[in-house]
Amino acid sequence: MKKIMIRYAGISILGIAVLLSGCARTEPAKAEVPLVRTQKIQLGDASQNASYPGEVRGRYETQLSFQVSGKISKRNVELGSTVKPGEVLMEIDAKDIEQTVNITSAQVYSAGSQLNLAQSNLERYRKLYEQGAVSRAQLDQYENAYDVAVAAVRQTEAQYTQGANQLGYSALVADSPGVIAAVTAEAGQVVSAGQAVLTLVKDGEREIEISIPENRIEEMRKAQQINITFWALPDVVVAGKTREISPVADKVSRTYKVRISLLNPPDGVNLGMTANVTVTAPNSRQTAYIPLAAVYQTGSVPGVWVVNNEVVSLRQIKVGTFGDGQIQVLEGLQDGDIIVTAGVQKLREGQKVRI
Repeated sequence: MKKIMIRYAGISILGIAVLLSGCARTEPAKAEVPLVRTQKIQLGDASQNASYPGEVRGRYETQLSFQVSGKISKRNVELGSTVKPGEVLMEIDAKDIEQTVNITSAQVYSAGSQLNLAQSNLERYRKLYEQGAVSRAQLDQYENAYDVAVAAVRQTEAQYTQGANQLGYSALVADSPGVIAAVTAEAGQVVSAGQAVLTLVKDGEREIEISIPENRIEEMRKAQQINITFWALPDVVVAGKTREISPVADKVSRTYKVRISLLNPPDGVNLGMTANVTVTAPNSRQTAYIPLAAVYQTGSVPGVWVVNNEVVSLRQIKVGTFGDGQIQVLEGLQDGDIIVTAGVQKLREGQKVRI
């Protein structure tokens, strides 16, 4: 039989079939493997040691004031002066107090004279009564007058003692050794009784005073460790212990004053020195900090893409604090894990990636 060749427009059917069979044998395109940026997880202590600036203060600080009102005539100390017990720190002009003492002294002398007269009259009328020259009623009058004179003497003597004490109060005297930490009154100033004019820090124990926010109070109470360093003593680290936490916040800063006792303080820790208090929080655990861009949010559960053998898988995590472009991971990651930190929205479960 003769082979019949059908041609169309100069192309045979056989040629078209060959061309079509060649197109069917074309290989499919390979899937693109994305290149990702990663980070290796390194777990660290979750305590996040908090640091607070502080100042060296005295364990016992006394606000000194006069017990009488008056005009300050002399100030014998300066800020930072070291004082001894009995040393006169300030004096008040005592002219008016001296005149009061003179008045009460004269009253004591007058009352004593009245007492002597009452005693003489009583002795005289007692003899007359024994002789029957006067009645019992007259003797009772002189006995009563004598008792009144005795009471008047006691009263004036007490007034004189009170005035003498006020004269002594015109001099402000140190009751213990220490250092003057503050001066709030000057010579020529009129002060009232009880108004603080000096602050005396007594010799002895030294403490660090810091201010903390209200969300750190419980952490401070249960602190595992407190270390204190000093700007003026760069090689010195002193252990501390929380002694007192103020129950009332400062009206301006809304922070709470805390006093830290120094355990075995070295020499050279002076009043007013700048200190830094580092507090290690209790119940520390291992956590990691990752970039915010590494978090892949699915609904309300955050997660990260973990790379294992160049294949990614989504792992749920529990987050903590965040700031400065980083977020704390409390649970979900292990030390040495490799996570994707960029392009997390373009990945899918089980996808192969290039690191």
